[in-house]
Amino acid sequence: MSDDRLPYLSAMARKALWLSTWTIHNANHLRSSTDGLKVGGHQASSASLCAILTALYGAVLRPEDRVAVKPHASPVFHALQYLFGNQTREKLENFRGFGGAQSYPSRTKDVDDVDFSTGSVGLGVAQTLFSALVQDYVRAKGWGGDRPEGKMVALIGDAELDEGNIFEALLEGWKHGLRNTWWIVDYNRQSLDAVVREGLWAKFETMFANFGWDVVVLRHGSLQRAAFAEPGGDKLKAWIEACPNQIYSALAFQGGGAWRKRLTDELGDQGDVSALFDRRSDDGLAALMGNLGGHDLPTLVEAFEAARGHDRPVCFIAYTIKGHGLPLAGHKDNHAGLMTPAQLDAFRKSMKVREGHEWEPFEGLGVDEADMTRFLSDVPFVQAGRRRYEAPAIPVPESFAAPKQASLSTQAGFGMLMHEIAKGEGDFADRVVTTSPDVTVSTNLGAWVNRRGLFAKEEMADIFKKERIPSTFNWTFSPGGQHLELGIAESNLFTALSALGLSHSIFGERLLPVGTLYDPFIERGLDALNYACYQDARFLLVATPAGVALAPEGGAHQSIKTPLIGLGQDGLASFEPAFVDELAVLMRFAFARMQAHGEAEPDPVTCLPDAAGGSAYFRLSTRSIEQPNRTIDAALAADMTAGAYWLRKPGPNAEVVVAYQGAVAPEAIEAVGLMAEDRRDVGLLAITSADRLHAGWIASQGLRDLGQYDVTSHVERLLAEVPEQCGLVTVLDGHPATLGWLGSVHGHRLRALGVSRFGQTGTIADLYRHFGIDAQGIVLAAQTIAPGRRIRHLRQA
Repeated sequence: MSDDRLPYLSAMARKALWLSTWTIHNANHLRSSTDGLKVGGHQASSASLCAILTALYGAVLRPEDRVAVKPHASPVFHALQYLFGNQTREKLENFRGFGGAQSYPSRTKDVDDVDFSTGSVGLGVAQTLFSALVQDYVRAKGWGGDRPEGKMVALIGDAELDEGNIFEALLEGWKHGLRNTWWIVDYNRQSLDAVVREGLWAKFETMFANFGWDVVVLRHGSLQRAAFAEPGGDKLKAWIEACPNQIYSALAFQGGGAWRKRLTDELGDQGDVSALFDRRSDDGLAALMGNLGGHDLPTLVEAFEAARGHDRPVCFIAYTIKGHGLPLAGHKDNHAGLMTPAQLDAFRKSMKVREGHEWEPFEGLGVDEADMTRFLSDVPFVQAGRRRYEAPAIPVPESFAAPKQASLSTQAGFGMLMHEIAKGEGDFADRVVTTSPDVTVSTNLGAWVNRRGLFAKEEMADIFKKERIPSTFNWTFSPGGQHLELGIAESNLFTALSALGLSHSIFGERLLPVGTLYDPFIERGLDALNYACYQDARFLLVATPAGVALAPEGGAHQSIKTPLIGLGQDGLASFEPAFVDELAVLMRFAFARMQAHGEAEPDPVTCLPDAAGGSAYFRLSTRSIEQPNRTIDAALAADMTAGAYWLRKPGPNAEVVVAYQGAVAPEAIEAVGLMAEDRRDVGLLAITSADRLHAGWIASQGLRDLGQYDVTSHVERLLAEVPEQCGLVTVLDGHPATLGWLGSVHGHRLRALGVSRFGQTGTIADLYRHFGIDAQGIVLAAQTIAPGRRIRHLRQA
């Protein structure tokens, strides 16, 4: 690297070390605490990345590059952005406090232009890989104008590579010809509890090379390489490379005197080697032995800039010492350790920071402030300012035409609706992109793929078609394809949806992602699903088959608690339509909602912040049921999107209302018919989204607490029509707690039916009867809250 940048980069790294350490110290020792809890932070984990982050942000990165910073290094990231003017002192002073800089980088909660949230270990790493694939997808379509390609960069703790989702992502990247991705391993050889195994770097090197990555090992800094060129330097190099991790860490903690004794004992009395040591003071020897590749700015900048010259994926294994530059350096207990006030005071003096000037950006740097200011303003990374793009919403058709069939499942209906979208022309159809973990056909995306094709950067013919072998499906890969086929890894699906669903912000191009999987296997990827929602990625998740309706396959392919996941997951509106015409309305709503980015103000009808937008989850069934012959007007469509509508309104003398969700609609309808023989005014409530009903109800209560006494949620208005003495029976093919809260809205007696145990093989009728969610089970449940003649007769039978 050119010499003129080095003093300023060194000053940046020095200041990042100080500010990150001080920020954590301030939060734990100086800021007032009302609850007595340790605030925490990771001073040592931050310190090991100071030089790497400085080299990236101060010299190498361009505005088009995107970075996932390892979770425990967030204070360094915030400190560097503070120097650039992207972070505030107020936020740093309130680090890990309410409204302050976040403990782990967050693209939705931090103000300093975080690219990818990294709070869940390992997921930010995989996100960069899938974002690189999305960048290729966007560019293959000819979108993005003249914007240059960016590097998708992940800063990884070496222990973070224990996370299995990273290896699942690696395999998927190889399949799709991954480009423009850098993973930089902070190889400090310490995890939370231990020092890592010897030789792990060699396993990393082999593994990444096997997946087609370039591997660059940054083991020795420029001071060490210069010493190796001195007489006896070859022996020192051999000793360093043979030294066990635990010994190296312990000596780094003990300092120059310990280094001298150990090296003299093992390499002394060899003339040139002893002279090499004698030419250096204890401090100089400690600086030499601590000059690993991950701490040496010239080495880092040279390696990173060389990698900018090609688009191959690169893994940098950067040797570091955890806590480098701090009194905690190398100690095996330093992961979450905090410097004492006395240690911090000594460190402050060594950094030439005066008391009362701890937050000053240029305090103690030893370079001219005006020159430093000019250098920071000229850094390539900051030239474009804030790098969040905005993409216009893609107009969604006014309505989706539901297929007209007497009997149909919601899964089949979804496939037909997607096929109709595929046949359309214009931006909406062109911007839809689908993906699935090897269940494309069995989740009814086959017709969509036949029309729109599979995505690949290069054309690949369908061999079956070329050889004239009959096949239902046309599996043609091309840059024009709109389906991204994935292997069997649900974590990859959700991470891909996260990357696709952020394309409007990361790459300035709007995509409308639709991902499908089996509903029981949502739980395999819950961490990645939560991560996608936490980042405010926008997508439509379609999960099928749901419940116990796939009865012959037994409990392994039956989902019980997924409605509760839909109810509890922030950023994800959950729907479970019974009929395909409902599905058509709700899909249209979901495609529009995923593109909304307005203020999070409550809607006057639903009390929900729909203007702010969000993702959606559809829980669909393979069960074919009789479809209603009706016309859906605007009012009914609004009720469906709000979460429920009356299929049969209760009368003033109603004793029972049945509320159902999803594929148990025929049983609920039959049960109401049976009860109507000896009961008057029985009501039937069709619930399309327990999630939105519940969220609206909770929101309305909160608004009334704030003095908005005229606010009423959708479910409150619906159940206001139910007489006080009336009982509610709720039923769904899922966990009964999903609807069990409805009685609390207006104080009605309630009996909640559903599935709370693992299923078994059999017919749908067998299992519905077994779990008491068939028509007779609903009628018998009604007896417990509203006794009647017919129900007594059934019970006796």
